[in-house]
Amino acid sequence: MYATNVRNLKKNPSLALRQAIEEPVLILKGNEPDSVLMHLDKSLINTVESLRPALASVLFRDGVLSLGAAAKVSGLHLSDFIQHLDELEIEIVKIDETTDKEAQDVSAWLKS
Repeated sequence: MYATNVRNLKKNPSLALRQAIEEPVLILKGNEPDSVLMHLDKSLINTVESLRPALASVLFRDGVLSLGAAAKVSGLHLSDFIQHLDELEIEIVKIDETTDKEAQDVSAWLKS
């Protein structure tokens, strides 16, 4: 999924149009979703209620938005959005090379 803001859309609308051929383009106004740009050959999900959580889930999964920002985009409470991600089998916590160090830091802090 490709996301852009209104300012970038004004600067280079052809980029957003090219991206829309492949997948929907989310247009953000500030940090809030404002519009979705779709190629006319693509079909839109039936309702807005199902579109926002779907967009937010993809943006979170792809690392475009943080968990909190994605929950806001989805229109769901954070706990409901986490449940939604769980149903989609999208991992909330991503393990990387810093995870072990952070766990040690937290353990040391909890002991003190």
